[in-house]
Amino acid sequence: MNIRNYEALSRQGTDWTGAFAQAIDDLRRQGGGVLDVPAGEYPTGSIRLDSNMTLNIESGAALRFHQDENAYPLIELEFEGIAGLVHQACIYAQDAENVIVTGYGVVDGRGSYWWERQRAGKNPYPRPYLVCFANCRHVVLENVTLINSPAWTVHPLRSRNVTVRGLNIKNPYDSPNTDGINPDACQDVRISDCTIDVGDDCIAIKSGTEKTPNRQPCERIIITNCHFMHGHGGVVLGSEMSGDIRNVVVSSCVFYETDRGIRLKTRRGRGGTVEGIQLENLVMEKVMCPFVFNMYYFCGSDGKFKHVWDKAPYPIADTTPALRDVTITGVRARRCTACAGFFYGLAEMPVEGVTMQDVVVEMTQDGPADRPAAMEGCPEMKGAGFFLRNAKNVDLRGVKVRGVQGQWLDIDNSVELEQ
Repeated sequence: MNIRNYEALSRQGTDWTGAFAQAIDDLRRQGGGVLDVPAGEYPTGSIRLDSNMTLNIESGAALRFHQDENAYPLIELEFEGIAGLVHQACIYAQDAENVIVTGYGVVDGRGSYWWERQRAGKNPYPRPYLVCFANCRHVVLENVTLINSPAWTVHPLRSRNVTVRGLNIKNPYDSPNTDGINPDACQDVRISDCTIDVGDDCIAIKSGTEKTPNRQPCERIIITNCHFMHGHGGVVLGSEMSGDIRNVVVSSCVFYETDRGIRLKTRRGRGGTVEGIQLENLVMEKVMCPFVFNMYYFCGSDGKFKHVWDKAPYPIADTTPALRDVTITGVRARRCTACAGFFYGLAEMPVEGVTMQDVVVEMTQDGPADRPAAMEGCPEMKGAGFFLRNAKNVDLRGVKVRGVQGQWLDIDNSVELEQ
């Protein structure tokens, strides 16, 4: 089926929303099929796909999404782990299976409309994602170029058997919360061969917050052969991790000018466990801090409360998060600016069981000083080595740090190193 067959519903090419809706309805009645979008410009509002459908955005085709909140109906969904009314994504599927979005065309969220409203506090409801699969099974997103997302760019939520490959994602560096790919409470996710250059984290793995109903783990995640540029973090776990994150492999990726390389973040009250993380064969250049494990993360709702910033030990409870069992092998990081690594566990729940093998970090004194972690009291650093507090069973015997002025390792009696 070709969308051009529905051109009569496109308001002389100025609004293809009705054309897409009718074409998809016709596909639904026949049990599914392929909707081809040939070369050309297609201004449109939100597009909602269903089971057994393929949206094929051909080379030379560009979906340009309207800068009008009325083009994105309000639906019940989660945004940053909180359930409520959210504007429907530009491309959306819910409770569907066997859904594919493919082709070498462009999906343009034209997000400046939403970013300006966000900065002015004029978005009464959360902004639309660019692509979202909610409660779906067996979905594929491949090869398209995704630009100018209103919020997170790709958001698989509570979905299983998700394949994301060959994407080119580009959002301005100063665009607010325009993460690249955020699997959230998903299982069996494969992300490969993507280039991601965005205004927040490039990939962020999440599993809801303490306020998320029916929390589920995000697990069995593979990320490989990707290129990350200019984001706040290259591959990030958290801070929404209340449902647990486990069994994650990140391999054969390049990080260039991301603020952090690998970033794990959480805080008291979140609960949940991050464990079973394997990071291997990574190259980083001009990264502010290659490794950040921060359990005092203060951004977002409730982040300024005393229980978040207080460095005294608290009683361990279901709301106490845990970061453990992380193996990092075969990493080369060059021209890093702030520090080689920053691990800061809770006083009552240290970061535990981190092993580094064949890891070389080269620091530069030419870059600016910065604070590697978003936490109260984080020191400003420049050309520093590894900084550890509240950590145990940490093995750094396979690490070399070059170009540091002074000691390469800053620890106190809260740290237990493997000798």
